[in-house]
Amino acid sequence: MRDGNGREGFVLVGEAIPDVIQEIRYYSSYNFVGERVDGYEAPVALLTREAAEALKLVNADMRARGLRLVIYDGYRPQRAVDHFVRWAEDLAADSMKPVFYPEVDKRELFEKGFIARRSGHSRGSTVDLTLLDERTGRLLDMGGPFDFFGELSHPDYAGVTPEQHANRMLLRDAMVRRGFRPLSTEWWHFTLKDEPYPDTFFDFPVKY
Repeated sequence: MRDGNGREGFVLVGEAIPDVIQEIRYYSSYNFVGERVDGYEAPVALLTREAAEALKLVNADMRARGLRLVIYDGYRPQRAVDHFVRWAEDLAADSMKPVFYPEVDKRELFEKGFIARRSGHSRGSTVDLTLLDERTGRLLDMGGPFDFFGELSHPDYAGVTPEQHANRMLLRDAMVRRGFRPLSTEWWHFTLKDEPYPDTFFDFPVKY
């Protein structure tokens, strides 16, 4: 089924999971680029229907434990990835270095794999997320922020506390249980194992 935006097989995560929290960083200026990223025309997450249905099960599992999902990013258009590439090649654009990559030379972002010319997010079944404790209203402490460039972001990084590691594993296990695979370098990043468009990189904008 194709909607008015031409995004066949995709759904708004907020419609599929009404109680999810969306904090779409690339719609804002609080991201490693330091400005809204091309292609993000609304502060919403999109995913393939299959990924959204699997994430809905994760959400139910977590709500039963008094936790809520907080989505940072879902589908990412190719034009956004191209924006990342242009930013990485502009060595003078480093206003967010103290927050997101304080220990990394920007000239090494491609070499070290922090920036690439293609992203799995553009296939529509990858999601970046964390967990919020409903009782306290606070994010679980993962020991490092979303989109931090460095080993601190590795799920198995030994420098975090036992509680922080347990929180990372709680998120990972919840996602894996419902059919997502984790990424070894980013504790927040998961891709549906049986993604419906494994070879297609879409470029329609993120909007309602």
